[in-house]
Amino acid sequence: MTSAETTSADIVILGGGSGGYACALRASELGLSVILVEADKLGGTCLHRGCIPTKALLHAAEVADAARDSAHFGVKASLEGIDMPAVNSYRDGVVGRLYKGLQGLVKSRNVTFVEGHGRLTSPTTVEVAGATYTGRHVVLATGSFARSLPGLDIGGRIMTSDQALNLDYVPERVIVLGGGVIGVEFASVWRSFGSQVHIVEGLPRLVPAEDEALSKAFERAYRKRGITFTTGVRFASATQDDAGVHVTLEDGTAHDADLLLVAVGRGPRTDGLGYEQAGIAMERGWVLVDDHLQTNVPGVYAVGDITPGLQLAHRGFAHGIFVAEHIAGLNPRPIDDVNIPRVTYSEPEIGSVGLTEAAAREQHGADNVAVYEYNLGGNGKSQILATTGFIKLVQLKDGPVIGVHMIGARIGEQIGEAQAIVNWEAYPDDVAALIHAHPTQNEAMGEAHLALAGKPLHAHA
Repeated sequence: MTSAETTSADIVILGGGSGGYACALRASELGLSVILVEADKLGGTCLHRGCIPTKALLHAAEVADAARDSAHFGVKASLEGIDMPAVNSYRDGVVGRLYKGLQGLVKSRNVTFVEGHGRLTSPTTVEVAGATYTGRHVVLATGSFARSLPGLDIGGRIMTSDQALNLDYVPERVIVLGGGVIGVEFASVWRSFGSQVHIVEGLPRLVPAEDEALSKAFERAYRKRGITFTTGVRFASATQDDAGVHVTLEDGTAHDADLLLVAVGRGPRTDGLGYEQAGIAMERGWVLVDDHLQTNVPGVYAVGDITPGLQLAHRGFAHGIFVAEHIAGLNPRPIDDVNIPRVTYSEPEIGSVGLTEAAAREQHGADNVAVYEYNLGGNGKSQILATTGFIKLVQLKDGPVIGVHMIGARIGEQIGEAQAIVNWEAYPDDVAALIHAHPTQNEAMGEAHLALAGKPLHAHA
């Protein structure tokens, strides 16, 4: 390629995380020329500091629990301890293999990859280390960062998920500030590794974005595991010294631990990247977009965590594909956050898609909504796994299922059918007619819909 060819393209993408690289691969597949700019490593937070490494830790935690509880299944085994350097080596191996594969994919699709810190300098140009890259369209995909709270400085014993991932030891005592997805997942890992864990959540319940029934069941499960928590009380202050970290809440209670994990959410990575100077409409750091992910500036799009809404890697991935297809003129269907599947990979797992019961009653009227909970106690595979939980369905009366909410070990694996049910607006009878393999947890999905359709089998009417 000549220099001119490598510095101009149909699309210039700023950010090589889930949204950016998905956009690049799909656009190239559709015959568009692409320049992809990434300041760090291809794959972004999800691959290197988020989804993949944390789920590797969670799998190691599951193995630890299996060893610890092996006698329950008649297997003579014991847990001698957690070798964190070895756990981290396993985790890094998983990340490394996926990273190598992604690099190969981008190279094979003839995407021009530019490594360096990019900045938007006009609606059509991105500058990297003095070089200018021009596109007929520009896609902003710079992702998010781990937030803290005002006056709570990160350092030493006070850390975010970025630093927590790199620990080479298992802390004896941990305070987790934030009872959302990131907080409860790390709490799950550390508890399985043997730590004493206390979660502080300012809202009234853990995993507050989920259906209230899931939150209640989740809290019961965490109590049973010995994970303690305080809800409905806000953080006030924290100090640290050689003895540990000392946290005070607004009600005056104090907690001491070896570490404080700050898991209060993630913010959009947009500061200092030239967005506002280029005329991009923003609000509190978020890039505002329409249903087609277009900003107010013609030709400029934004995807993933920098746009208001769910902060999920697969949302960014879907956004990237959507924008590539929109630019190519394929007229793809707009993406609605409510129909994006969500999984919390703790023990127990949570899986959900669609409207919660409360949201459904508010949106459609209390008398127009029906709900049903199928307890996993009636599911053979769940009994084999020694897990408890349920699948809760939210239905418009005499209409489609508009929400599926699940809790139990490995229940996140059922999210595929759940999102198909909600997105295709299936009626209970539609799903009840499908054959669900035995013995699987997937049967519980069929049984729940059989019951909602008025013909319960392994459930009471």
